[in-house]
Amino acid sequence: MVIMTHKIAVIPGDGIGIEVINEGVKVLNCVSQLDPKIQFEFTHFPWGCEFYSKTGRMMDDDGIERLSKFDGIFLGAVGYPGVPDHISLWGLLLRIRKSFDQYVNVRPVKLLKGAPCPLKEKSPKDINMIFIRENSEGEYAGSGSWLYRDKPNEVVIQDGVFSRVGCERIIRYAFELARTEKKSLTSISKGNALNYSMVFWDQIFQQLSQEYPDVETHSYLVDAAAMLMITKPERFEIVVTSNLFGDILTDLGAAIAGGMGLAAGANLNPEGNFPSMFEPIHGSAPDIAGKQLANPLATVWSASQLLEFFGYKEWAARLIDAIEYLLVEQKTLTPDLGGTAKTADVGDAVVAYLQKHFA
Repeated sequence: MVIMTHKIAVIPGDGIGIEVINEGVKVLNCVSQLDPKIQFEFTHFPWGCEFYSKTGRMMDDDGIERLSKFDGIFLGAVGYPGVPDHISLWGLLLRIRKSFDQYVNVRPVKLLKGAPCPLKEKSPKDINMIFIRENSEGEYAGSGSWLYRDKPNEVVIQDGVFSRVGCERIIRYAFELARTEKKSLTSISKGNALNYSMVFWDQIFQQLSQEYPDVETHSYLVDAAAMLMITKPERFEIVVTSNLFGDILTDLGAAIAGGMGLAAGANLNPEGNFPSMFEPIHGSAPDIAGKQLANPLATVWSASQLLEFFGYKEWAARLIDAIEYLLVEQKTLTPDLGGTAKTADVGDAVVAYLQKHFA
């Protein structure tokens, strides 16, 4: 038997991140117990806003160098009152994404069986999309100027940076996924108003589409896409879009697919030159931190993404099966899903499901 050991850096972060990441690690350890060929070596790092309050840094100065030695990163959440959001975000999450060229952000927007949906006439067959979000440049490139600070003529300039390399590689990744999954691909932009960046994006999408004649393609303006995600979500299968639009639309997607407690995300360096990072996208929710009220199912979903990235598609699917079982059974759910269970109870229930069906 060939044993694969994956070195995973665990960054619980802030707020409920600490609670939910414990359940994600618990579930991955269960997978290792049930399938000894798959082993994980977890190393925890105390980085985040509490670390910042003590040191003035969101992570150690050599943090990126230390993380580079791992196969993957499992992140809880970032952000806490008292630390400005731009400091917590740029000091940890975005620093990791950019340093490791995690240019692909994968966010599933899939209505699972048993999950609540505010769109009363829609069912799981109608809401089943994968967002491929550009994750390294665009509106989050961090480029701009702040002129005449605190003066009456103060001016700020925030640049959106769109390179041909950056646009081509994310759009090509989406085309390859659409071809593999035999699904349509939709590009979302705003070319009518953003007459440089989004026109450039649209042109590259059109150019690359010539290489994939077997892939059905669509293009929508972002405002129209937001409307259609509510009225006709079945139009979307694989979606590719820019950093900012992807960030906003996937939160909208979470709202129609069970809520933020079921929202997971993967930050990938597909070539494997650097570690990829897996995280729930619900934030640190400091108002409920430490109360065992947080829903860990998004973290379990991100653990499923981690397993899929490392090639364990069967186990990845089993974790989704476990989530659906809990949603349908409705016996072990946290308050956001109408239940009374504690965070750890939900993790234990996922483990019990896996042990019962796959031991």
